[in-house]
Amino acid sequence: MEKNGRPPAPDTLHGEINLIQVVLNHAYGKNLINKPVKLKKPPRSKPRDRWLDRSEIHRLLNACEQTPHLHVAVVMMLSTAGRVTAISEARWDHVDFDQRTLNLRTSENPHSKQRAFVPLNDRIYNLLLDWRSQCDTDWIVEYKGGPVKNIYKSFRQAAERAKLDDTHPHVLRHTAAVHMVASGCDMARVSQYLGHSSVSVTERIYARFAPQHLRREAESVDFLKDK
Repeated sequence: MEKNGRPPAPDTLHGEINLIQVVLNHAYGKNLINKPVKLKKPPRSKPRDRWLDRSEIHRLLNACEQTPHLHVAVVMMLSTAGRVTAISEARWDHVDFDQRTLNLRTSENPHSKQRAFVPLNDRIYNLLLDWRSQCDTDWIVEYKGGPVKNIYKSFRQAAERAKLDDTHPHVLRHTAAVHMVASGCDMARVSQYLGHSSVSVTERIYARFAPQHLRREAESVDFLKDK
């Protein structure tokens, strides 16, 4: 099965198979099948630790300006920490300009990775308001009168123009999370913003970026203070 013209990544397969396993074991708990299920899943890939600092973000945004729909998509991913699929599928009826929120629930599947609403900061709000007046379709990220199904090629070209190595769309979600945590945002609120299943998931990935991470531990081994 291909997605966006490419075979699914091992992490995607792992998640889909795990979902099937959860559903089947739920059926076992309801006595609908005779025994619990443990499915073979591909190993998860080693997580990438690439994220963009502010100067790299500005270079990427400047490189995207010649491709307006890509610029909008990149700003949305950075501002909402939305996954590339959610941003690509987002429609104008997902935006509440009165409440200044974006509904990232682009699927009716209750088990899919998604959040309900993300607030829009002033700059993304004004960008979308201006972009809306230029659009002719129901999709936010549109090109030549239709939705953009795949931004990977145009994104790669923009990253090359910006001279950014090892940069792909998912880096933007990671970048948003790193900057939130590094600025001192509460981990539980960051977890909610990212749509993680629990705060422990967020802490495992991002705690080291928190400005006070391990500060108490460092103080506990300050043996010079007693001299």
